[in-house]
Amino acid sequence: MKANDLRKGNVILYNNQPYRVIDFHHHTPGNLRAMVQTKLRNLLTGNQTEVRFSATENIDEADVFYSKATYLYSDNDGFHFMRTDSFEQFTMSKEALGDSVYYLQEQMEVDLTDYNGEPIGIVLPQTVVLTIVETEPELKGATASNSPKPAKTDTGLQITVPAFVKEGEKVVVNTVEGSYIKRAE
Repeated sequence: MKANDLRKGNVILYNNQPYRVIDFHHHTPGNLRAMVQTKLRNLLTGNQTEVRFSATENIDEADVFYSKATYLYSDNDGFHFMRTDSFEQFTMSKEALGDSVYYLQEQMEVDLTDYNGEPIGIVLPQTVVLTIVETEPELKGATASNSPKPAKTDTGLQITVPAFVKEGEKVVVNTVEGSYIKRAE
């Protein structure tokens, strides 16, 4: 594929290792050739790097496979999952999962990313429902257009919510952007 075709979530080979595209920006400076500025996460080590590609440069896609898995629990050893097809259990480190750990809930279905037969990452659902455990008190007469306030969820994620959201409420959160969408029903 051409660098111009890169999108968020693509898994590519860079320096012979699999990287997931976390962010990209197509940039065409005035008198220079077009380029694509990317933020990549190494799926083996969890390290992030920024790389600039020429827009016409050929990029190799990593040979990854996706399957379904269920998140079971976490402990000092890491985060435990089970493949839904074979019931095989495995553990992944916090470094390998990155910010995904803030969205994981017991019995959650995720898409597992395998590279050379080893689990190297997960793909979360687009949205999850989290409970607000810490935020400022509700303001009387607050509407969605008022200024937002910081809040902390039961998984430790810090988000910004409208002023009318109270502690103990369940909210829908976008897992790609880490942002509040609405109150859960």
